[in-house]
Amino acid sequence: MTKVRVSAQLESFVKSLAPDPRQALRTGIKSLAAGQGDIKHLEGDLAGWSRLRVQTYRVVFKEIWKDGHRIVDCVYANRRSVVYDLFKEILRNQFLKD
Repeated sequence: MTKVRVSAQLESFVKSLAPDPRQALRTGIKSLAAGQGDIKHLEGDLAGWSRLRVQTYRVVFKEIWKDGHRIVDCVYANRRSVVYDLFKEILRNQFLKD
Protein backbone atom coordinates (compact mmCIF):
# COMPACT_ATOMS: atom_id res chain seq x y z
CA MET A 1 0.00 0.00 0.00
CA THR A 2 1.24 3.47 -0.88
CA LYS A 3 0.58 6.56 1.18
CA VAL A 4 0.84 10.06 -0.28
CA ARG A 5 1.75 12.79 2.23
CA VAL A 6 1.29 16.46 1.39
CA SER A 7 3.18 19.31 3.08
CA ALA A 8 1.48 22.42 4.44
CA GLN A 9 3.13 24.53 1.71
CA LEU A 10 1.78 22.29 -1.02
CA GLU A 11 -1.70 22.22 0.48
CA SER A 12 -1.73 26.01 0.79
CA PHE A 13 -0.45 26.45 -2.76
CA VAL A 14 -3.10 24.16 -4.23
CA LYS A 15 -5.86 25.95 -2.31
CA SER A 16 -4.68 29.30 -3.72
CA LEU A 17 -5.26 28.19 -7.32
CA ALA A 18 -8.31 28.64 -9.52
CA PRO A 19 -10.70 25.64 -9.58
CA ASP A 20 -9.46 23.97 -12.79
CA PRO A 21 -5.72 23.88 -11.98
CA ARG A 22 -6.54 23.05 -8.35
CA GLN A 23 -8.48 19.97 -9.45
CA ALA A 24 -5.77 18.98 -11.94
CA LEU A 25 -3.09 19.16 -9.24
CA ARG A 26 -5.17 17.18 -6.76
CA THR A 27 -5.80 14.48 -9.37
CA GLY A 28 -2.10 14.40 -10.30
CA ILE A 29 -1.00 14.09 -6.68
CA LYS A 30 -3.45 11.25 -6.06
CA SER A 31 -2.10 9.44 -9.15
CA LEU A 32 1.34 9.29 -7.49
CA ALA A 33 0.06 6.49 -5.26
CA ALA A 34 -0.13 4.29 -8.36
CA GLY A 35 3.17 5.60 -9.74
CA GLN A 36 1.37 7.38 -12.55
CA GLY A 37 1.73 10.85 -13.99
CA ASP A 38 4.43 12.80 -15.79
CA ILE A 39 7.23 11.95 -13.36
CA LYS A 40 10.91 12.76 -13.77
CA HIS A 41 13.82 12.03 -11.43
CA LEU A 42 15.77 15.21 -10.76
CA GLU A 43 19.53 15.58 -11.11
CA GLY A 44 22.35 17.73 -9.81
CA ASP A 45 21.59 19.63 -6.61
CA LEU A 46 18.17 17.98 -6.47
CA ALA A 47 19.33 14.39 -6.98
CA GLY A 48 17.22 12.01 -4.92
CA TRP A 49 14.07 14.04 -5.54
CA SER A 50 11.47 13.65 -8.28
CA ARG A 51 8.95 15.96 -9.84
CA LEU A 52 5.40 15.59 -11.06
CA ARG A 53 4.37 17.82 -13.95
CA VAL A 54 0.75 18.99 -14.01
CA GLN A 55 0.05 21.69 -16.60
CA THR A 56 2.41 24.60 -15.78
CA TYR A 57 2.97 23.42 -12.21
CA ARG A 58 5.54 21.12 -10.65
CA VAL A 59 5.29 19.08 -7.45
CA VAL A 60 8.61 18.06 -5.88
CA PHE A 61 8.47 14.78 -3.99
CA LYS A 62 10.57 11.96 -2.59
CA GLU A 63 9.67 8.28 -2.38
CA ILE A 64 10.64 6.57 0.85
CA TRP A 65 10.07 3.08 2.18
CA LYS A 66 9.11 2.52 5.80
CA ASP A 67 8.21 -0.85 7.29
CA GLY A 68 7.76 -2.27 3.79
CA HIS A 69 5.34 0.46 2.73
CA ARG A 70 5.97 3.06 0.05
CA ILE A 71 5.43 6.69 1.08
CA VAL A 72 5.33 9.49 -1.47
CA ASP A 73 6.32 12.62 0.43
CA CYS A 74 5.13 15.65 -1.59
CA VAL A 75 6.95 18.60 -0.10
CA TYR A 76 6.81 21.56 -2.48
CA ALA A 77 4.80 22.90 -5.43
CA ASN A 78 4.95 26.01 -7.54
CA ARG A 79 4.96 27.23 -11.13
CA ARG A 80 7.53 25.62 -13.37
CA SER A 81 9.36 28.90 -13.90
CA VAL A 82 10.39 29.21 -10.24
CA VAL A 83 9.89 25.86 -8.52
CA TYR A 84 13.42 24.46 -8.77
CA ASP A 85 15.29 27.62 -7.73
CA LEU A 86 12.97 28.21 -4.77
CA PHE A 87 13.14 24.57 -3.66
CA LYS A 88 16.96 24.59 -3.84
CA GLU A 89 16.95 27.69 -1.63
CA ILE A 90 14.66 25.98 0.89
CA LEU A 91 16.94 22.93 1.00
CA ARG A 92 20.02 25.13 1.40
CA ASN A 93 18.43 27.06 4.29
CA GLN A 94 17.29 23.83 5.92
CA PHE A 95 20.81 22.40 5.62
CA LEU A 96 22.30 25.50 7.27
CA LYS A 97 19.88 25.13 10.21
CA ASP A 98 20.93 21.50 10.78
